[in-house]
Amino acid sequence: HADVLKHVVVLAICDALAAKPAPCFALDTHAGRGLYRLDADAARRTGEAEGGIARLLAQPPKAPALRRYLSAVATCRTAHGAQAYPGSPWLLAHALRAQDRIACCELQPDEAKALQRQLGDDARLTVHPRDGYAAIKALLPPRHGAVRYARGLVLIDPPYEAQLGEFDAALSALREGLSRWPQGCFVLWYPIKQGGALRPTMRKAAALPGKSLLRVELTVRPDDSPLRMNGSGLLAWNAPWGLHDALARALPELATRLDEGGGGCTMEWLRAPA
Repeated sequence: HADVLKHVVVLAICDALAAKPAPCFALDTHAGRGLYRLDADAARRTGEAEGGIARLLAQPPKAPALRRYLSAVATCRTAHGAQAYPGSPWLLAHALRAQDRIACCELQPDEAKALQRQLGDDARLTVHPRDGYAAIKALLPPRHGAVRYARGLVLIDPPYEAQLGEFDAALSALREGLSRWPQGCFVLWYPIKQGGALRPTMRKAAALPGKSLLRVELTVRPDDSPLRMNGSGLLAWNAPWGLHDALARALPELATRLDEGGGGCTMEWLRAPA
């Protein structure tokens, strides 16, 4: 369910950015390997796909943003096999255009090598085997030769190994990024284990610079369930025009389709656009 939400939102942002002719830049700070197999041992052991993508495939959704997501998955499977599942780097490469550029950072050597094998032939995409937070300072504001990118996306999707402590590093990097590239759309993904524990983080997030801040959350169980992760959310600074409306149609359907009892969805402006 977490990957479904994240990838629906990422595709909706990319499509909004690509709707205008100016070139875009995307930075994926914690990129992973870019492409996965749902019949791999790890995926079969967790069975997480059965509560996510499999439920949407069982019955075609109605919301355009969800249909767009399934279309991207189908394109990935046509190219890589029926059990393939795209990670965010693959989706960025799929959704963006020839004039756009993508930088993917991955600190784990094996994952970075796999990402290079999967997507290294794409001339638009560069794999950086480095810390993604540090890359925000190094790569922003983005430029490629004489081209300066006024529009684009920075996706921050850390592993949260330090749990709530990860937010401190992420928010510090976001403050740096927003100061260096104030017109970019910055997105932070986060897990929901106990929703109340996130209130201080939301206050800190709302205090960061940016023209707007949109909060999107999907839970599949009550947020006090003792299970490991009951949902996930994304914070989007400087969300592109049209994103809120696209997700307003998709989120309720997604919540209904993925619910495991007592879940729901939330979308609100923590700072509304002027």
